[in-house]
Amino acid sequence: MKKWVLAVLSLTLIAVLAACGTKSTTSDTNNANENTGGSPREVELKVGASPVPHAEILEAIKPQLEKEGVRLQVVQFNDYVQPNVQLFDKQLDANFFQHVPYLDVMNKERKMDLVSVGAVHLEPFGIYSQKYKKLDELPDGATVAIPNDATNGGRALLLLEKQGLIKLKDASNIEATVKDITENKKNLKFKELEAAMLPRQLPEVDIALINTNYALEAKLNPTKDALALEDKDSPYANVLVARPDNKDSEAIQKLLKALQSPETKKFIEDKYQGAIIPAF
Repeated sequence: MKKWVLAVLSLTLIAVLAACGTKSTTSDTNNANENTGGSPREVELKVGASPVPHAEILEAIKPQLEKEGVRLQVVQFNDYVQPNVQLFDKQLDANFFQHVPYLDVMNKERKMDLVSVGAVHLEPFGIYSQKYKKLDELPDGATVAIPNDATNGGRALLLLEKQGLIKLKDASNIEATVKDITENKKNLKFKELEAAMLPRQLPEVDIALINTNYALEAKLNPTKDALALEDKDSPYANVLVARPDNKDSEAIQKLLKALQSPETKKFIEDKYQGAIIPAF
């Protein structure tokens, strides 16, 4: 009888200890997940970007974000469509490659609702040539290559108008097309191409109007090689873009803060020497 009582007490003690051990383990796991003390729990952000300068800027801010508990994965794209499509489909958490006028057109055309979170930098649009040193050297009937998307094509035409080469129906229409040209004294011939192809077409045309990110990829220096550049007060600042469901999240706001930090401003100014201009 005495042995039986001792056996029951032993089993009860083992059960109690096991229960305490389980409770302790669960408590430790919860504390690890909540991470209430010490450094913040790490969150991963997957951000789509053009290789230059956007991906370079994102790579530069990785150390800042790591201190804030954000691990940045940069996915590079060589087109202007997929970064928005994949963001909308939640394959990306954000993207960084475009200006608001382009975003507005994409949202309308693709029935998306992506939103700008904040401006980061301006890339002055430029006119480039491998054949001429000045715009007034352009011959009659010269071939001009411009982007084939609505906003960047319109942006190119507005720059040509500002340089006195053409006149448009509405000088404020950022979606102007070649059909909106009302005066073309040099009888310029327009070749509309995908923006990424424009640097490669320089040997085949007289001038090409190229987005600065693609100019930099092609080793062109906008401040030295462009025959003309947009003014620094251009409205085409490149922005960080997210979705309505995550734009206010802590991780996205930390990303924006890092992109608009004094360290990032210095990086842009030092690395790009005026070809890229901070917009904050």
